[in-house]
Amino acid sequence: MDFDMLGLPPRLSANLAELDITDPTPIQTQAIPHAMNGRDVMGLAQTGTGKTAAFGLPLLSAIMRAEGKPAPKSTRGLILAPTRELAKQILDNLRAYAQGTDVRIGLVVGGVSINAQVQRMQRGTDLLVATPGRLIDLLDRKAVRLDQTEFLVLDEADQMLDLGFIHALRRIAQLLPTERQTMLFSATMPKQMAELSRAYLTDPVRVEVTPPGKPVDKIEQSVHFVQQADKSSLLIEHLGSHRTDAALVFSRTKHGAERLKKQLEKSGFAAGSVHGNKSQGQRDRALKAFREGDLTVLVATDVAARGIDIPSVRYVYNFDLPNVADNYVHRIGRTARAGRDGTAVAYCAPTEMGELRDIQKVMGRTIPVAGGEAWEPEPKPKQNRRGGGGGGRPGGAPKGQRPDGPKRRRPRRSKPARAA
Repeated sequence: MDFDMLGLPPRLSANLAELDITDPTPIQTQAIPHAMNGRDVMGLAQTGTGKTAAFGLPLLSAIMRAEGKPAPKSTRGLILAPTRELAKQILDNLRAYAQGTDVRIGLVVGGVSINAQVQRMQRGTDLLVATPGRLIDLLDRKAVRLDQTEFLVLDEADQMLDLGFIHALRRIAQLLPTERQTMLFSATMPKQMAELSRAYLTDPVRVEVTPPGKPVDKIEQSVHFVQQADKSSLLIEHLGSHRTDAALVFSRTKHGAERLKKQLEKSGFAAGSVHGNKSQGQRDRALKAFREGDLTVLVATDVAARGIDIPSVRYVYNFDLPNVADNYVHRIGRTARAGRDGTAVAYCAPTEMGELRDIQKVMGRTIPVAGGEAWEPEPKPKQNRRGGGGGGRPGGAPKGQRPDGPKRRRPRRSKPARAA
């Protein structure tokens, strides 16, 4: 099956051909026909499988068939994404698909001037790509109206739940017409997702091309057991073996990401960083330099795990294992994009054995060991029936001593003075 057989307008099919996109991916083959027929769709597919086109092409097709222009401050279609990077990626893809058409596509994200976004929404737009937080800001200013929105897409809905956007989603949903087409796409299926689908979708078609939480088969995974203090030198050694290949390195914290980036620069690597302490302009410039090859190493936190669609990424390093096991799947999904091969390397310190076990449980497979030996679980302190060690005193404190310091004496009560 090709895109012409999916019933797309000729202009869209021609644009896809110019972009060298000729064969639909499995998620596109299964989701697009239902979406073109106006059905609500729940799409489950891992990252890098073409979900943006799966919902974007039917949206563009419907809007191209619509008559008239959107009213001021309104949008015909709303696409919600959890991060600025993912929202910008969706915008770029949709504009490429819609090249040469009259479809207007807007972007509303944090980290940039809200006044400029307010002004752009004055004319209204056909499609609006937004992060929930900034959209709420514009709704509070009455700069956006959603009463004429016919299409809603929740992309990477599981991460929106992880980031605490559920209350924002509920508020936004109340402002949308009940008669609308809704599509929900996600890489994983946590328990809350079923509740979300019942609340937002009507008789949806469920499309699932790979089991949730399973990484693509073309990613070669491995784990190294290494002390936390030795991770930097091991990373530098590994990166040195493929200096010309694009590598994405994930750190757990913002400060850790910036510190690691500086270490890599001192070691001679063209490195950049993307994390929450960076302005949107800084993040965009770093991603652009990475995409164009000016940077060969990009250090990122999970804020960017689903917002980087750069096919040239050959290696993904989990410098720190994520606290949420599903995030590992999203991280390594930044490689092996568009059918390419990829390599994912994880570093596991003694304190991260619990995270590693959770990751392997989610994936249903054991990650091959490439270096070191698995750490023994740290023994738990013995406790007696009263909940502490050391003779039953709280926290195992020695006899006659409190857990937080020496035993305190009770002050003597002063005797009441006798009447004169």
